Amino acid sequence: MTTAVATREMTALDRCDRCGAQAYVRAVLQSSGGELLFCGHHARSVESNLRPLTSEWQDETNRLHAAPGPASED
Repeated sequence: MTTAVATREMTALDRCDRCGAQAYVRAVLQSSGGELLFCGHHARSVESNLRPLTSEWQDETNRLHAAPGPASED
């Protein structure tokens, strides 16, 4: 059985599985298709061991330094 995880932009609702902070990295495991979510700090600490075991490593840590866009007026 294969589990597919669709790539999508991560939101503030996505939380790090290690510490509960906002997640910016999604690791999809090759073996099960399951996903692990990490904040930037914890992603860096596990990347060298975990990344070879993943089918996808979605890294959105660049958003940590992006300037916020203008607020929309409704």
